[in-house]
Amino acid sequence: MSHSAQDETPYLPPAETVSPARLLRLPEVMARVGLRRSAIYQRMSEGRFPRSRSLGPKCAVWVEVEINAWIAQVAANGKG
Repeated sequence: MSHSAQDETPYLPPAETVSPARLLRLPEVMARVGLRRSAIYQRMSEGRFPRSRSLGPKCAVWVEVEINAWIAQVAANGKG
C-alpha cells in the first residue's frame, strides 16, 4: 500500500478554533482582576500573581491565558 504526501501531513485544527495568545496592558489587567496597580505588583513580587513581560523600557504586558488561569484559581480556591 502506497502513502501519498497528503497522508504524511500533520493534522492542523481549523484556524478559527486556535486563538492566538493575547497580551494585556495594565489597565485591562486591573479591570479584569479588580486590583489596583500597587496590589498587582505586590502580589507579583510575592509570587502570587502572573509575572509581566517587558516589551520595552515603559511597556509591560501580561499573557491573557495566565491572567485567566489566575482568575479561575482565585474563583476555585477563594485566595488571591
